[in-house]
Amino acid sequence: MQRLSLFLTVLITTVSTLSAQPPQQRERRPWPPFDAQNPDVHDPVMAWEGDSCYIFATGMGIQVMASADMKTWHRSQSVFREAPAWAVETVHGYRGHTWAPDIVRRDSLWYLYYSCSTFGRNRSAIGVAVSPTLNAASPDYGWTDLGQVIASRPLLDDFNAIDPNVCFDADGRPWLTFGSFWDGIQLVQLDSDMKTPIGSPKTIARRQNPEAVRSHTVQANDNAVEAPFIIYHDGYYYLFVSFDLCCKGLNSTYKTAVGRSKKISGPFRDRQGKKMTKGGGTILIGQTDRYAGVGHCAAYEHNGQWFFLGHGYDKQQNGMSKLVLRPMIFEDGWPVIQ
Repeated sequence: MQRLSLFLTVLITTVSTLSAQPPQQRERRPWPPFDAQNPDVHDPVMAWEGDSCYIFATGMGIQVMASADMKTWHRSQSVFREAPAWAVETVHGYRGHTWAPDIVRRDSLWYLYYSCSTFGRNRSAIGVAVSPTLNAASPDYGWTDLGQVIASRPLLDDFNAIDPNVCFDADGRPWLTFGSFWDGIQLVQLDSDMKTPIGSPKTIARRQNPEAVRSHTVQANDNAVEAPFIIYHDGYYYLFVSFDLCCKGLNSTYKTAVGRSKKISGPFRDRQGKKMTKGGGTILIGQTDRYAGVGHCAAYEHNGQWFFLGHGYDKQQNGMSKLVLRPMIFEDGWPVIQ
């Protein structure tokens, strides 16, 4: 009886202590050791400089990894030591866990776009920082934050300002595509400063027909499309997007879909000719023997070879989000992962 009484006392004390902690502390779990050959990653993008390949991904201050052979990776220092002050003030609940970056080079600078948000809400903002180099060992290395590019507000903007991707059209003009749920994937041209939107965003992809999409919801609706990425190849702009649900481990239903257009502004159509603004999109990859779902992709051509980059929820590691990096080719004008 004394042992039972002692056990109950300890149990009650533990529960009380946990209940008194903030939710983010109660939910925090030990992070597994870094796996150099099969790294944990979410929302990766990639860039090459010198002899190194760099990956930027979701994480505190933006996660960074580097590799000399794209097989063995090592951690580099995060982009931000502290959360950008403007983002903390703009996005209630954001404290530095920064989502879904994108990295592009223009002239002598690298531009790193990033998302500041909280799960399931569209009080969000996209920012941008610049550095002359990606090599943290270089004396020229250092990120300068330029602040906000675009933001979204609950009930006022029917889009979510996260998941940025910046691409250049055939004339070298920069365009920002972004979006998650709400009214889907957005596109807006940027000024030559790589930061200032020209005009208002335009919807270029939805998961459903527009008549079925619930508009101006406070929380994420059922228009499950996000994570756009645009490339140009052989006369076409290809729009990659992610369908359905991420972030649920083995229960994730993520799928990567693609459409193409002769114009960067669309309309993008899938292999069957269906517009992506009306639910179109040809599935490129989803659930596989290894992964519960593969999504939030990027695609690059490097030294004459195309690469598909994304994350997948690994069935062999209890649904951990792992790097998926595969060669990609084009057959009959459409991308195929090898």
